[in-house]
Amino acid sequence: MELKTKITAEEGRQDLLISREFDLPVELLFKAFTEADLVEQWMGTKVLKLESKRHGSWQFETSDAKGNVVFKADGTIHEFSPNRKITRTFEMANAPFGVQLELLNFEKLTDATSRINMHVIYESNDQRDQMLKLPFAQGINMAHNRLQDVAGKLKTIG
Repeated sequence: MELKTKITAEEGRQDLLISREFDLPVELLFKAFTEADLVEQWMGTKVLKLESKRHGSWQFETSDAKGNVVFKADGTIHEFSPNRKITRTFEMANAPFGVQLELLNFEKLTDATSRINMHVIYESNDQRDQMLKLPFAQGINMAHNRLQDVAGKLKTIG
């Protein structure tokens, strides 16, 4: 199966470029990243906090069937420009990765389509390469596929 989310990792660099086109208006794509109930649906995680504003913060947590926390991440939103850009930090608890910087740019292609361009910067080339050894590409593709499905249903309703 072709992965619709494209990930570019140049040799010797400590960043990733991630890009995905959606059959969604840019406003709806942006909303999927900034409204807690939508984030929970497409990311499959609990949103403990999501302050979608400049200098806001966020915190996500996923538990297994027994209630054990298996994923926890948080960060700070440094730039928030509706329907255009979010710059935030991302830190995963209990992981060998440091804080990463994420620049999310939302691009209107047509009235009904849009693209997200993510520039993710790691503390080191080694950290970036460790991330790429995980099933990262498949995971982000699955999440983006769910985002398309969840937000696409809103498009047909509203």
